[in-house]
Amino acid sequence: MVRRDAPALLNYVILPTLLLRLSVVMLRRGVLAWLSRVGVLLVVVCCCLSLLYVITCSPHADEPMAGQPLPRVGGMAMPGGPSRPGGVGGAPIGPAGREGFQALLQEREEQHRQHIASLKKQIAQLKEALQERSEQLKGMQDSVEKTAGKGTVGDVADEHSHSDLQEFLRSQVSRAEVHSGVRLPSEYAVVPFESFTLQRVYQLEMGLTRHPEEKPVRKDRRDELGDVVESALHSLNAPNQGGDKVKASKVYTPSDFIEGIARTEKDKGTLYELTFRGEQKQEFRRLLLFRPFGPLMKVKSELVETANMPINIVLPLSQRADKFKQFMHNFREVCVKQDGRVHLTVVYFGKDQMNEVKGTLENTSRELNFRNFTLIQLNEEFSRGRGLDVGARAWKGGNVLLFFCDVDIFFTADFLNTCRLNAQPGKKVFYPVLFSQYNPAVIYGSHDHIPPVEQQLIIKKDTGFWRDFGFGMTCQYRSDFINIGGFDVDIKGWGGEDVHLYRKYLHSNLLVVRAPSRGLFHLWHEKRCADELPPDQYRMCMQSKAMNEASHGQLGMLLFRHEIEAHLRKQKQRSGAKKA
Repeated sequence: MVRRDAPALLNYVILPTLLLRLSVVMLRRGVLAWLSRVGVLLVVVCCCLSLLYVITCSPHADEPMAGQPLPRVGGMAMPGGPSRPGGVGGAPIGPAGREGFQALLQEREEQHRQHIASLKKQIAQLKEALQERSEQLKGMQDSVEKTAGKGTVGDVADEHSHSDLQEFLRSQVSRAEVHSGVRLPSEYAVVPFESFTLQRVYQLEMGLTRHPEEKPVRKDRRDELGDVVESALHSLNAPNQGGDKVKASKVYTPSDFIEGIARTEKDKGTLYELTFRGEQKQEFRRLLLFRPFGPLMKVKSELVETANMPINIVLPLSQRADKFKQFMHNFREVCVKQDGRVHLTVVYFGKDQMNEVKGTLENTSRELNFRNFTLIQLNEEFSRGRGLDVGARAWKGGNVLLFFCDVDIFFTADFLNTCRLNAQPGKKVFYPVLFSQYNPAVIYGSHDHIPPVEQQLIIKKDTGFWRDFGFGMTCQYRSDFINIGGFDVDIKGWGGEDVHLYRKYLHSNLLVVRAPSRGLFHLWHEKRCADELPPDQYRMCMQSKAMNEASHGQLGMLLFRHEIEAHLRKQKQRSGAKKA
């Protein structure tokens, strides 16, 4: 029985015991492995913490170590020096210590500034390199596009037209006086230059109302010159500009621009020569730019008929009956006998000399069978704007071309046609620049030598000037005048109302034609400056009187006439002595 049950005893007693021991051994080995891993991890963590502590708490290289002396400032040891007891490193932090720290901070700040400047220079160089690479890439793309586009009829035509335009522009440059001078027949053929800076334009051809320098510069002129200077700066700062082998390291700015000159040849283009400061003190960069004119293009062709374009001349008047007779003499010769398509509207203020004015009109009507006139009387204070406004609105014959005139104006039949051609209802108004006459007594020496008025009207430097500051004479259609709002009737006396209307037209959609008119003259009349004026206004009045009296040369002759007469007397005495 014992032997028969031995295997069962082995299975139920001995085998579980063996398994239990084996489990205990395996558990011990697992615990030991886990503990070893945890220990290694703790060691690693401790090492990391120690390294972090060393990095954080260790002194920096640029900070002074304890007991190490700092540089001396002003002959005194800095804090931390061993020769002085107390404080950090045995030296108290006093005024000298603060100065030392300030010097050290300034030195560090200067180092940072130099570093920043170096970085900026590197950035600028990188930008230039990037720009150069971009231009190279663009050129390659253009060449690829041209190569790919060959064979199509449209591209070939565009390329042909482009080459023709380039050839034309090159011919303009070759014909212009750019690289070398040309032979001129006389000094009158010289086209003068205008010199300019960023703020001023100096011009030789100027009227009496302009100054030798133009400041502020007119906006359109300022924009033109600004574009030229900007183009020059772009050319100077571009890589390999001007064909130079060595690229300039300086970046040019508008402050480097010194001066420029410009000249326009009316059939070729405009030449610009600009001067900039160079890299050295006595070095300059000069650029020559040329803006050639392109070929003419026909925009519009039309036929203008003036046969059915009557003109209503509106004339405000107060007294001055003798001047009105002179005006009517010109009116009869030009408007009645030559043109025949003119209506006259006279707006008279007050009653004084009213009968003389009315008699002059009736005589003209009776002698020439002229009925195209209207006389309106206003018993109120004279106002030029009020008179012109009343005269324009009094017309009842539909839309008509209006010519606002004054009694001391002389015009020709050619001017009436110019008035018709330069005004168009809803599109254009005409503001002619009239030629203002100087004092005939000064021009011709004395009253005895003054010729008739028709012979005095010669456009020369010594006979008058372009009255470019006046806007009283104007041609516009009645519909445009009504739509724009007319004159400011609150303005009394002479002046102010014409500028007000002129600005209205400038602010509208109408085209304002402003040009000199060789058939419109302002006859000279004496200008009186009242004694009641303040000193400043009286001085301005006298300056205006001198400007209307004679040219600069004639005024100079009047100023030095005593010296001239003394010179003539001396010459006569010398000639008499030689004869004796």
